[in-house]
Amino acid sequence: MKKLIVIFLLFVIARNGYSQQMENLYDFDENRMHFGFVLGYNKADFYLDKNTAYGTSIDTLMVLEVEPKPGFNLGIVSSLNLTPNLKIRLVPSLSFQERVIEYTYFKQPDSSEFWKKEVQPVFLDFPLLVKFRTNRINNFAAYIIGGGRFGLDMSSSEDVKNSSASLADQIVKTSRADYGLEIGGGMDFFLEYFKFGVELKLGMGLKNMLIQENLKFSRPIESLRSKVWTLSFTFEG
Repeated sequence: MKKLIVIFLLFVIARNGYSQQMENLYDFDENRMHFGFVLGYNKADFYLDKNTAYGTSIDTLMVLEVEPKPGFNLGIVSSLNLTPNLKIRLVPSLSFQERVIEYTYFKQPDSSEFWKKEVQPVFLDFPLLVKFRTNRINNFAAYIIGGGRFGLDMSSSEDVKNSSASLADQIVKTSRADYGLEIGGGMDFFLEYFKFGVELKLGMGLKNMLIQENLKFSRPIESLRSKVWTLSFTFEG
């Protein structure tokens, strides 16, 4: 997958360099609205804060960490051009994410107990972003982007009953709604028939997603806030 992405980007850059002698989509910035779609590759993580309030009750927990996992995004781009350099973008999208929370407990004599708990939300995201772009240099421009995001987990675990489940079947419950900030940057390539964009963005959650049940896998955690890196490819006409 990564090799295909690199090959595709090299093709776009080569094609863009070949067409530098002529300006593609010369009137693109004169249109008030633009629409398109976005495909993305994400790597989801958590900002995890450990719970120290329980003292000796969690002393046997040796390691608590999050393993980021890859996922993908699909979305629609709606862009309002305020000026050729300033744009407001609404990008409703589906974000398929995965993380694994890993627990290692000390057990005597000289042994350990290891658990993995997957967190696999499917977010319907509504990012509202401000995009500031440089002036075009022939068929190329760079930009920075930032704003806020609100999301709903379409596969939320809020209603799962953990108290009567075995340890193997218990999950780490997270809330259905999330919100946070997004910041990043990218490059626009004006091709013959459409504008192609490459963007790298960091999403930082502001809400504690953890639903605390005071059970084995939630008790050691004080808070979980989302952290998502997204590499996006946009296609706008």
